[in-house]
Amino acid sequence: MSGFLRARPPSYGHWRPIVQALALAAVLLAAFVAPASARTLRLVVLGDSLTAGPGLPPGKAFPDQLQAALRAKGFDVDVVNAGVSGDTAEDGLARYDWSVPADANALIVELGANDMLLGLPPEETKEALTAILDKAKAAHLPALIAGMRAAPNLGADYDRAFDAIYRAVAEASGATLYPFFLDGVAGDGKLNQPDGMHPTGAGVAVIVERILPSVEDLLRRAKS
Repeated sequence: MSGFLRARPPSYGHWRPIVQALALAAVLLAAFVAPASARTLRLVVLGDSLTAGPGLPPGKAFPDQLQAALRAKGFDVDVVNAGVSGDTAEDGLARYDWSVPADANALIVELGANDMLLGLPPEETKEALTAILDKAKAAHLPALIAGMRAAPNLGADYDRAFDAIYRAVAEASGATLYPFFLDGVAGDGKLNQPDGMHPTGAGVAVIVERILPSVEDLLRRAKS
């Protein structure tokens, strides 16, 4: 009995190489998985001059200020300015494939203001916006569409038809709707450049502040 009590414990030395190999595999797996889960998100804003930011100092356009606000909220995100002054919704659709890269994680569509200013048929604008969001949906790209409102001088019938576009398109595609991109800015002379249509840097800051919660939700969808 005393010999049993003094017996040496069994040796597990032959298991040591296996344990070490498993530990190394765990370290390597963590090295590859961690960057993927913490990757920088790429948010593309496909828009017109309201996105491009003519007349604004560097760093004051909508995508720049949005990126700064999102990073201040803790989002690791690059916001890509894919705005072209003068673009209609059809123009945005025509350049979608090279404006929205394959590695994009989320999309904001800000188009339609020029369609309205040109008096284009609302149904044409609706078709183009629908096609844009269909492309995003096919690529499994979460999208937010920023609405626009018709100027009152275009008549009540046009106003009703145009203003209804954005909700209809968003509901059909499953995109997030932000009803009016220029909310809090349109018609305020202090927040617009002399042309009365394009926001100043301060005006863009108001837009960013108001749209930010919707964009945060969009990025959470992209991360999930």
